[in-house]
Amino acid sequence: MPLAKPRGKIPTMKYAVVRITGKQYKVEEGKEILVDKIVDPKKITSETLLVVDGDKVSVGKPTLKNEVKFKVVTELEKGEKVEIYKFKAKSRYKRHTGFRAQYTRLLVTSIS
Repeated sequence: MPLAKPRGKIPTMKYAVVRITGKQYKVEEGKEILVDKIVDPKKITSETLLVVDGDKVSVGKPTLKNEVKFKVVTELEKGEKVEIYKFKAKSRYKRHTGFRAQYTRLLVTSIS
């Protein structure tokens, strides 16, 4: 049985993979991403590792000269709280602490 052929035009996607503060993120134009807290949001340094524009794929060795521009939406945003409990039976040992990660929300304005 032959495979069915796709009908109509396949939408072209334009996205990039960038490295910000040591972590890699897949970004698309007009979308928001949540990254680890950036100390100075006016100076966002990112390295472009990969750009896909429809059928054209550009891979960096190790980085590309393409530029991805960001705009800061919120400077500080807190993540979900993680609670840590420690307990040892029969020794009256109990500890409780918590942690909330801090993030910066960025808007991807353009991929060039």
